[in-house]
Amino acid sequence: MEYKKVNQNIGNVVNEQVKKLAQLFPAAVKDGEVDFQALKEELGQFEGTGNEKYELTWAGKKNAKKIAQEDIVGKTLKFIPEDSKNVDTTENLYIEGDNLEVLKLLRQNYYGAVKLIYIDPPYNTGNDFVYNDSFVMEQTKSDFAEGVASELGEKYVINKESQNRYHARWLNMMYPRLKIARDFLRDDGVIFISIDDNEQENLKEICDEIFGNNNFAAQIVWERSFAPVNLKKHFSESHDYILCYAKNFAEFSCNGLPRNNESDSRYSNPDNDMRGPWTAGDLSVGPVIESKVYEIITPSGRIVLPPSGYCWRLDQKTFYEYVKDNRIWFGENGNNVPRIKRFLSEVKQGITPMTIWKYQDVGHSQDATKALKRLFDDKLYFDYPKPVDLIKRCMQLYTDDNSVILDFFSGSATTAQAVMQLNADTNGNRKYILIQLPEETDKKSIAYNDGYKNICDIGKERIRRAGEKIRRENPNATIDIGFKVFRVADTNIKWNSLMDAGQLDLAQMETTPDLVDFTPDAKDVDIVYELMLRQRNIPLSETLEQLSDIGSRTYLYAGSYLVCLETEITTELINKLAGLDPTPIKFIFRDSAFKDDIALKDETFRTLKAFVEKNVGNSKITYTVEFI
Repeated sequence: MEYKKVNQNIGNVVNEQVKKLAQLFPAAVKDGEVDFQALKEELGQFEGTGNEKYELTWAGKKNAKKIAQEDIVGKTLKFIPEDSKNVDTTENLYIEGDNLEVLKLLRQNYYGAVKLIYIDPPYNTGNDFVYNDSFVMEQTKSDFAEGVASELGEKYVINKESQNRYHARWLNMMYPRLKIARDFLRDDGVIFISIDDNEQENLKEICDEIFGNNNFAAQIVWERSFAPVNLKKHFSESHDYILCYAKNFAEFSCNGLPRNNESDSRYSNPDNDMRGPWTAGDLSVGPVIESKVYEIITPSGRIVLPPSGYCWRLDQKTFYEYVKDNRIWFGENGNNVPRIKRFLSEVKQGITPMTIWKYQDVGHSQDATKALKRLFDDKLYFDYPKPVDLIKRCMQLYTDDNSVILDFFSGSATTAQAVMQLNADTNGNRKYILIQLPEETDKKSIAYNDGYKNICDIGKERIRRAGEKIRRENPNATIDIGFKVFRVADTNIKWNSLMDAGQLDLAQMETTPDLVDFTPDAKDVDIVYELMLRQRNIPLSETLEQLSDIGSRTYLYAGSYLVCLETEITTELINKLAGLDPTPIKFIFRDSAFKDDIALKDETFRTLKAFVEKNVGNSKITYTVEFI
């Protein structure tokens, strides 16, 4: 019998894409390989006279595409309970690490699960850190691709404008992250990206390529400041941009902005219409359609025609139907030019947003800085955070009460505060996933001297303080103000068995069984989470339960995944596992725990199969058994 092993790799992106392609175009995939000439012909594209096409290209683009598709090997996410809050109930995640690595680690768990992504990446001003993904390459290849020399192993460096490949380095950082992020979005999902003039044009072009220009929704202008900077020689920039793209425009819908007293104040009910408050709209419209030019006699007897160059919006038959239904307003004295009554009860409840977002509505940079200072006892730990109301507006437009929101350049964690605040406002249950590289704070800074050694320290403390503040201000609301913290770490599992390699004999297995499968000092909880990263659609926020009545190292994750890390498997243990109710959908065992007892392995399969079939009856549940 062949025994299935847990896959070391976390989702093979290329293989999955090839399988999807084969379903759409079978003739273009032969023996698992793509025949690109056949694919072009399937798409109706035949060789022409030239190969030129319109696209943005830069030094290192091919490598950026390659990085997006490479597997993540030898890495995991380590649970940090001491930094977490309300771990037994929270559904929020805060993850420390290189966001490219984290996105790859999470991709399989959250594929197509995120409703909204908001990111505020480095703007490439000449002083920003950019991620140096060439750390995985040989030094000479890195120099060639980037045009600069950097110390091998650096994961982020300052991208100075004077350096060669200034724009290329920023594009090489952004492209693979956006490429992978697209996979996280639901079909009706949306991404918002803050940016300024330094890279706005390039960002839009790579987003057109990754998300499709047909999925471009808007380029929003945010008024981030209101006072001119007189030191500027020509113009004082007072705005940033926010690019907005849908995953699939056909599935994309906007909630609109909540109606407010100002918008509703335009509605009144002077004639006591039973349908409630209304406002009057112009009945005339241009250009002229002759059939809609006709005389209207007002109740006072005055004859009116549409203005020159205009016609009425309604044809004559429809107009008199509106009059009969009391939908035409001639003024209190019945002598005015007719107007159409538009009832508040009939307009859509969400106001269509404009593409210019004023600071009075969503805040500005100075306000955001002051608000963050107040949260930290009037100490400035972080420069230029985004306003909470800015991110709240994005979520108001495109999330529902149970949406998952992702921010993989989380900075000071404004997104987490915005999620909690909007949940308090709407009694919602939105969840967030925040990812941030632990960039060190300046050793001369107030933040560093106060114990915040990196940006993640600031972000986590901001969430704690903001959550408690929101709870105090909303005592009757049920708000998730907790979060689980994970950190990128080296793998806990020795995927290539030392037994297979002949490096351990049975005598060594008896004295040091964990060294067969795991790295020194590996904790069971981290091993379980690492195994869960290899499952599909299983959030890291699910419950983890130790089944102490079965064994000291047997765990149940999300009520469905049984992970048995016991060093010895017995028939009694298997019988207990098989009797679990509800029945797990997957059982994971240590291969070394069976030692060389192939008969026990076979018996495990038979016993589990028999008990599962007995327990589930006709429900036809599927289950699998895997080994590490």
